[in-house]
Formats: sequence, C-alpha cells, structure tokens
Amino acid sequence: MQRRSRENADGELAADGQTSLRDNKRSTANDDAPNNLPWLYAGRALRSFATAFLTVIFPLYLALNYHSSTAIGAMVTLGSILGGVLGAAVGLVSDAIGRRPVLIALGILGAAGSLALAFSADAIVVVLAFGLGGIGRGGGAGSGGTYGPFFPAEQPMIATSVPPQMRTRAYGVLGFIGVLAAAAGSLAASSLDLIRHLGFSADDAYRLMFAFGAIASLAVAIFCMPLREQRPSRRHARSPASNGEITGTDGSSSEENEVAGRTPETGSENVTTKQLVSRMAFTNGLNGFGFGFLGPLLIYWFYVRFGVGTAEVGLLYTVINLVGALPYLGAHRISNRLGAVRTVVGTRMISVLLLLAMAPAPTFIIASVLLGLRTVCTNLGMPARQAYTMGVADERRRGTVAAFSSLPAMATSSISPVVGGALMNVFVDVPIVGAAFFMAANTIAYYLAFRHVPLPGEISRERSKRTGPG
Repeated sequence: MQRRSRENADGELAADGQTSLRDNKRSTANDDAPNNLPWLYAGRALRSFATAFLTVIFPLYLALNYHSSTAIGAMVTLGSILGGVLGAAVGLVSDAIGRRPVLIALGILGAAGSLALAFSADAIVVVLAFGLGGIGRGGGAGSGGTYGPFFPAEQPMIATSVPPQMRTRAYGVLGFIGVLAAAAGSLAASSLDLIRHLGFSADDAYRLMFAFGAIASLAVAIFCMPLREQRPSRRHARSPASNGEITGTDGSSSEENEVAGRTPETGSENVTTKQLVSRMAFTNGLNGFGFGFLGPLLIYWFYVRFGVGTAEVGLLYTVINLVGALPYLGAHRISNRLGAVRTVVGTRMISVLLLLAMAPAPTFIIASVLLGLRTVCTNLGMPARQAYTMGVADERRRGTVAAFSSLPAMATSSISPVVGGALMNVFVDVPIVGAAFFMAANTIAYYLAFRHVPLPGEISRERSKRTGPG
C-alpha cells in the first residue's frame, strides 16, 4: 500500500515536472527575452527620475499660471479621468498588438506633453499633458514609478522576460532602481531655483525643466525600441491559476476551458480572468481609499501636528525614497519562503500597525521613523504582489488584468482626500486612522480572495512537502 502511494506520488510529481517544463518553455520561448531586462531597468530609471522632478514642479507651474484652486482642481480631476481611460486602453491594446509598441508610444506621449507645457499653459494643454503625457502624476514617496499608464504594459513585459521563478527578483530590482532614480529626481527639482538665480525668468526656467523632461521621456521611448517579445499563442496560453496545465488546445479560448473548483491535493482554486480582475479590483479599490489619505493630506497632517514646513517634509520624502529602495532587493527571499499571498498579507498588516502608531507619535522624528518603516514593509511585499498578479493571469490578458484591476484604486483615491480634508477639522488624525482602516480592510480582503489561489510553482512545492522525498 505504501509502495503504491509512493508510485502515485512519484507519478504526480513527474507529471507536474513535465507541466512545469512545458510552462517554462512557453515563458522563455523568446531567446532574446532575458536581454530585455537591462533596457527595462534603464527605461524605469529615466522615467522615475523625470516623473519625480516633474511631479514637484508641476503644481508650482499651475500656481504660477492659475490663481484659482478651483480651476487647478478641475484640471487635475479631468486629467485623472483621462489618465484612467488611457490606462485601460494601454492594457487592452498591449494585449492585442504587443507591449513594445505601446511602451514606445507612451514615451513619445510623455515627451509631447512636456514640450507642450514648455510653450503653453492653456487649460486644455494642461489636461492633456497631465492625463495623456503623465506629467505631474507620481505614485508618492517610495513608489519609484510603479503607477501610471506604463504599468499595464511594463508589468507583463517583465513577466515574459524572465522565468517564472525569477519574476519576484526582477520586480524587486526594477523597484529598487525606480526608487533610487526617484530620489535623485526629487533633488533635481531644486535646480528650478538655481536656474532662476542664473538670471532666467520664471517662465524660461519652467520651459527648460519641461524641455529636460521631454528629453528624458524621449530617451525612455528609445530604450524601449530594442525590446523583444513573442506574443502568447491562442492555442497554448496558460489559464489563470490553472496549476501549470495547458488549456485551449482545441482552439477554444482559455475563458471557456476554465472551471472554478479546488484541486484535491492542495485545496487550490481555479479562477477565470473575470474572477481575477473582479477580486483584484475590489481589493485595490479598498487600498485606493487608504492611499488617498496618504497624499497631500499626510503632508498637511505633518504641518498641523508638528508645525513643519516643506523643507522638513521634502527632506523626509527624499530619505524615505532612499530607505524604501533596499527592501525591493530582499523581497524574493521572503516570497520564496512564505509564498506570494502570505508575503503580501504579512507585510501589509505590519505596515498598517506602523501607520496606526504614527497617530500618537509625540514628535516629528518618531512619526517620520514610523513612516519610513511602514514604507519599508510596503515595498517588501510589492514585488511579490506584482509577480503574483502576472503569474496567475492568462498570458494573453496580463495587460488587461493590470489595467482594469487598478482602475478602482484610481477612482477611490480621488474620493478620500475630499472626505478626509473635511473631517480633519473635527479629528486631526483622520488621514492616519482612515488610511490604516482601509488598508487593513484591503489586507483582509486580499487574503480571503487569494488564499486558495497559489502560484503554479508554489503548488509544486506544496505537493513535494506532502509526498515527502519518496
């Protein structure tokens, strides 16, 4: 009886090994794919650098040309809506025609947006540059260019450029480079004052800065040109969370071949692309509410609680960018040990507790340290989350999954600042408590949604543990 059990277990592992081999062949079918990483890393560095300094000078540029906060708010809102539409379009189009041409086009759009702002402050130009060019749209301290219209095309490109077991490491290196470049970009924004001291007018100083941003965006497009990709075959695309099995070999779509259920060996659950997007959208929507509290309201909270100004907060955010870069390099080790979902849930829950501890912090220094530690924990789980999303998504629909799962976060993050700003008159710690509440809800929802949907490689390891060495 024991011998038969061992034979069955060996047969399952052998079959699983053959499945993994087929999966790896499809994932690395393009021999040039590993050569994509240096170009993707260089493009992220330039993009994060330009995004960081343009995000700093863009509000000042608007304040110089528009004295009405209502007008500025309206332009930013319209640009955000346009940017959301662009992000959705990037996901759909990149899945249809490939990620390389979309990444090149986005770099050209960014250059066009910067050049347009260099010569015109017209409201329509501002909205188009903000929405389509991504000018002035950053992901906050420690994000390093993780957000924006590039995301739905860049993430799948990384996923197809490395073997599945190397994805978390690749996303970690990408984040590390992006955060360091963003820190340099934040410091580069101070060159605006230097240009003014050299005798240039305010308008000419902004023109030079935007022209520099255009050059950086054009360089991003150039760095994307050497990228190589092989489109996933419709007959050999792996379905989301299908434990590495090949579906759709009869020519039908993977959506038609996916059946929700649980595999007896691991209790894992199969999900369709629609289910994956809906679960991601719900959890990201909750996270968006929390993220919205930690934007401008957090800076205002520092001012109200501790009386600090832009100099102190600017230095703090630069330090956070530098410190927040390190966790990206060690994320793959934790993910390999705990699994992607448990890594994301664990790091997020610790970050929520650190965030809550900021509310009673007696000094600016203590609150700053807690914010820095919170950023470290958040960034520690980010590569695992990105690798997990791309790993369980259908190869042909990775761009769509990345785009549409992040849309609710864009929408909800624009609501919480309005609510939080109004409530701060009654309870000053609303940004901290509000962000912690919604991020805790996000963490719980994420665990409930994906605890039974491990990555295919994790399923193989779990089976090996259950059957033993044989």
